[in-house]
Amino acid sequence: MRFVWAVVAFVIAAAMIGAGIAQRTVFHGPSETSANVQTEGSTAFTLIDGAVLNSVPGAQTLRVQGDGAVFASYGRTADVKAWLADVAYTSVTLDDAGTVQTSEVEPTVTPASGTATAGRSPVDSDLWLDEFEQTGSLSTTLQLPRDMSVLVASDGTAPAPANISLTWPIDDSTPWAGPLIVGGGIVLLIGLVLYLLGIRHVRRQRRPRRKGLPLPVTEPISTVGADAESKGVVSQSPVRRGGSRVRGALGGRRALVAVPALGVSVALLAGCSADAWPQLAATESPSPTPTVIVPEGQFPPAVTEAQAQRIVSKVSSTVAQADASLDANVVAERLAGPALAERQTNYKLRAAIADRPALPAIPAEPVQIVLPQTTGTWPRTLMTVVESADAATPTTTIMMMTQQTPWEEYKASYVGNLEASTNLPELAAPYVGATQVPPDSSFLVMAPEKVAAAYADVINNGQNSASFAKFDTANDLLLAAIQDNKTKRTDELNQTGAGTAEISFSASAGTATPIALATLDTGAIVAVNVYESDTAKPTNKDAVIKLDNNPAVKALTGVDQSATGFTTTYSDQVFFYVPSQGSDDQIRLLGYRSSLLEAKVSP
Repeated sequence: MRFVWAVVAFVIAAAMIGAGIAQRTVFHGPSETSANVQTEGSTAFTLIDGAVLNSVPGAQTLRVQGDGAVFASYGRTADVKAWLADVAYTSVTLDDAGTVQTSEVEPTVTPASGTATAGRSPVDSDLWLDEFEQTGSLSTTLQLPRDMSVLVASDGTAPAPANISLTWPIDDSTPWAGPLIVGGGIVLLIGLVLYLLGIRHVRRQRRPRRKGLPLPVTEPISTVGADAESKGVVSQSPVRRGGSRVRGALGGRRALVAVPALGVSVALLAGCSADAWPQLAATESPSPTPTVIVPEGQFPPAVTEAQAQRIVSKVSSTVAQADASLDANVVAERLAGPALAERQTNYKLRAAIADRPALPAIPAEPVQIVLPQTTGTWPRTLMTVVESADAATPTTTIMMMTQQTPWEEYKASYVGNLEASTNLPELAAPYVGATQVPPDSSFLVMAPEKVAAAYADVINNGQNSASFAKFDTANDLLLAAIQDNKTKRTDELNQTGAGTAEISFSASAGTATPIALATLDTGAIVAVNVYESDTAKPTNKDAVIKLDNNPAVKALTGVDQSATGFTTTYSDQVFFYVPSQGSDDQIRLLGYRSSLLEAKVSP
């Protein structure tokens, strides 16, 4: 019976080891699958749709082969198509049968010039989530969802590379190969043991059973040695020596039989990699996160958090370059509105006055808060809060940025500084975004388009203003700074022109359109522009206003005195929190930036 079980064990072991080896050899499938995309190379751009990228599960490896510059980027499909709307491009999609097909798409938008755009470089667009550039060939691994697409180009003018391939990994792991081979080796050893035990049992069964012989009569030793053969006494010594040699030889052969079996198993196991074993490592249980409910039908946020970081970095580097060279054209690439106007004035003053300080730099990182607008159209708005990494001059900068069209970059139109004690209202997460509040919204305690004029009235009339009670003036640092400036300017004029000159102050709403993004409590962060003006003029017809102690006004006007006086205007970029309609809270100042805007001779 032992032999039967040994044979069964050998058969099972052979089957298990053979199955394990077969999984790693003849039955081992390919590790990846690929699809080649061959275009005609007649357009400057090729758009690979997200459906093509996700036609096979897993990460996508993109390979592009070209003759010169090779460019690839990816972004939301709707955004990439909007960027391509005014040019012809090659579209790579899937047909109803799941086959990759290419087609040329004609422009759907006519530029303002009336002619199709040509030679537009795709490099560094704010729409891309990421981009890659190489010469000759490009290879990168992506893992994009279906709502994102890949744009392939050369330099925006030359035809896009025609040789494109996509590769996806296939799960070719054989988690049972290792256990089968190990299990087969164990069963093989069990069979060998059973086989050896069977041999031992058979040998014992075949051994002769000896009975005790009658003892001979005791005789002298010499007589026994001489007459042993004649008396029928058989010597056992030769048999014992021979039997001992036979058993030793069998034991050696049994040991040699087991060694090859163990060697084969060890050799097979040595060729098994980690994917030949089940992955039984315990994974950590994910910790629960707060549930965020996105309103049904809401558009996705205009940018991702990573996009916002890159945009802020580009704005920071461009403005720093312009600040160093005093180049108003360069700074206009990334600034607009009040933020651009204050920089342009500063450049004029620094060019004329050697010791005129530059405006505070825009920090690039770390970006603490990202609040993008949820929209699928343009213009788009993005609010960021960035802390300066400079420990010597720590500042917290708040910015409102706008992208007017898909082909333009984000430009900061409002830039201000937050005080250390400022408490921002609760804001939506970056991946949720916020809706933009219309300027004439009636869902706030004050419409955004009325905030600047109301605040200017508070500056002008103080407690006598009809809007005074609507603002939290007790904690308003800007109002205190404006009042201190009024007192200082009045005292300076009285010291030099008492009785011969006077100064007056006024504030008004700026010309910039307010920008408002909703907060989670249905309020809004509103950025507005306010102008502060002071006019110094003589009260005596024989008197003049001299600018001996005011080089800034002298540089902007080009004169050093005037018989009619001077009007100086400051631009305030002000950020408010405006509560929702029905709230008992007051409009609260969050941050601001006040800078000299212009000076002119009074008429």
